Amino acid sequence: MKRFFALIFFNLFLLWGMLPAGEHPSLFISSKEAKSIAQQLQNFPLLASSFQKNREMVDHALEQPIDVPPPGEAGGYEHERHKQNYREMRAAGLLFQITGQEKYAQFIRRMLLKYAKLYPTLGAHPLSHNQSPGKLFHQSLNEAVWLVYTVQAYDCIYDWLSEQDRSLFEKNIFRPMARWLSDEHPHEFNRIHNHGTWAVTAVGMLGLVLDDQELVDKALYGTEKNGQGGFLKQLDLLFSPDGYYMEGPYYIRYALRPFFLFAEALERNRPKLKIFAYRDSILKKAYFAAVKTTFPDGVFPPINDASRTMNVAAVGVVIANDIAYYRYGKSQELLGLKKLQGRVVLNICGLTVARDFGDGQNIEIPQWPSVEFRDGFDGQRGGLGILRTGKGNEQTMLLMKYGVHGKGHGHFDKLHFILYDQGRSVVPDYGFARWINMEPKFGGRYLPENTTYAKQTVAHNTVVVDQVSQNRANRKEADKVFARRHFFDASNPQVQVMSAISDDHYPGVHMQRTLFLIHDPQVPYPFVVDLYRLTSRSEHVYDYVLHFDGQFVTSNWTLTAHDSLQLPMGTAFGYQHLWNEAEGVGNQPFQFTWVSGQRYYSFLTAAQPEAQVFFTRIGAHDPHFNLRSEPGMILRVHQKNSLFASVIEPHGYFNEAEERSENARPAFSKITVLGHNDQGSVVEIARKDGAAWRIMVTNQKADEQASHQLKFGERLFSWRGNYKVEKIK
Repeated sequence: MKRFFALIFFNLFLLWGMLPAGEHPSLFISSKEAKSIAQQLQNFPLLASSFQKNREMVDHALEQPIDVPPPGEAGGYEHERHKQNYREMRAAGLLFQITGQEKYAQFIRRMLLKYAKLYPTLGAHPLSHNQSPGKLFHQSLNEAVWLVYTVQAYDCIYDWLSEQDRSLFEKNIFRPMARWLSDEHPHEFNRIHNHGTWAVTAVGMLGLVLDDQELVDKALYGTEKNGQGGFLKQLDLLFSPDGYYMEGPYYIRYALRPFFLFAEALERNRPKLKIFAYRDSILKKAYFAAVKTTFPDGVFPPINDASRTMNVAAVGVVIANDIAYYRYGKSQELLGLKKLQGRVVLNICGLTVARDFGDGQNIEIPQWPSVEFRDGFDGQRGGLGILRTGKGNEQTMLLMKYGVHGKGHGHFDKLHFILYDQGRSVVPDYGFARWINMEPKFGGRYLPENTTYAKQTVAHNTVVVDQVSQNRANRKEADKVFARRHFFDASNPQVQVMSAISDDHYPGVHMQRTLFLIHDPQVPYPFVVDLYRLTSRSEHVYDYVLHFDGQFVTSNWTLTAHDSLQLPMGTAFGYQHLWNEAEGVGNQPFQFTWVSGQRYYSFLTAAQPEAQVFFTRIGAHDPHFNLRSEPGMILRVHQKNSLFASVIEPHGYFNEAEERSENARPAFSKITVLGHNDQGSVVEIARKDGAAWRIMVTNQKADEQASHQLKFGERLFSWRGNYKVEKIK
């Protein structure tokens, strides 16, 4: 009966509507919401545990002396202290509203008094290292994050504070910080980038609390209020029509926080703007696009500058998830993400999710399907393709990147792929070169090796031409071009395919990559077929690069190991960071096997004349040991036109604890290129058990209805559509 009346009260609460103008708090939570949460804490386990985590953090802070130190090194104590201060203030504000206990308001006031004393004495941060500086932090980005959090705390205690306190805080902290972020750094404020998103959110949310329309207008429309910058322009240009974020999945999980926090504040205070409906509900698309890129364990794929471990439990994703659920309607998929997130936000959005989640017994983690996202604000600038088969940790996921560069956080990696299997990236992306917030490692900032290695083409699973990175590693040039989608088809769960083209990353070189994920019932595990075709009028050095996770097992070529003297693979474009551990030469198909986790993987590629293979390891010219030591393989040919036709086969079982090794040798034994030209490519692959497939792909403009006929030697091949996979034995 108690739960019944609680639900009635909850549903009535949903009808109360938006806040009257001038009422506080109004950004993220209202007084009525806070009372409802207080009354229902014990009804919904996820709400109760989330509240308790916040209370434990703040109650611990109450027992410590408040420290507001002068500015320090990025990632150092001072940097982290200011970050923890804003986290604690925001949490304390929410706790004050929910519990009514003044100790939480007093904590915020005491801390703001210290900031009101410190902030007027500060100039630009002395350790900005060529970044747009803050005052408390080495970059203005962190300053904006501080303001986004702290203004929410201020909103929660606004009516509790005296007029004298409010005047002091606004004069000494908030308005000077808003001027610093906007008027004094207009380039950063108007920048179409996650830094700009945080800046406009900070100034806009402050404007809403202070009822300062000038600040709100700057935040929405840019410093000149002409629409060339600001929050709406960010929504227009940073997302494709599908919601895919141009900087990649790692940075959207960071940008989701300001996008959804400011949108929520605008919906509460400027409902006529209808921000959640803006651009065909672009924020909904943005959130779903972000989470649909993830691996089965909820980790974001580390393309562009990115961590390998960032996942959907990140605070920005939690905030966006709950707001999206409340503002856009119920979704079992969003409820399922709570299994990975384990918490809700403390407002009506989180309360709604916690109520519908209940004890979670009947909630399942979402199984995302194969999907393709268009890239670029107009959806015409390539994309990101993801093929999936299987479920849970047994899901195989194949990703290919063929969109825009991604500006400052972009990598020179078009037509790059990642292979995920048995709960791990077996063909991984290096991600960024950064030990985030680790002060001894360059202050936790991006390392020099992020530029000299991690961004370079050779650090990715693609082809490098003439040992030079795409667009010669010139970011401004790379931002002008993009790869193009060719075709994508995931309609048949047994044969899924994606194909993309690059014409603008190497002058005079046309590149087309077609990746298949094939799940044949007679083959133990799904396997990958990779057709990477390059054509040019002049001869080039083509390096097919494959980074693998695990331990090398064996190869069918004789390799010369450089066990006494190892040299780097080159002098620039990332090659200077790769040790040449072993190499070989051959004219026959090349195959090697490695073990990763409890499974073997074999790479088999078709014969090419005078091909060379190199086994590499990251770590050369790295005197500070900033880079992870990881293995890779480079297959090199000198040709005008080349088709790298390859198979990646999972097989067998390895369990060291049980001393078991089964089927350690590959079953695929042969891959043959029957021919390729401007019309199409035809290859055949075969297994030792006699099973064989013929794969035909168009190299012309994609057309699902087009008929194709090719003749190579005396053999005639025909098919309809963009491709055909036929089992011939």
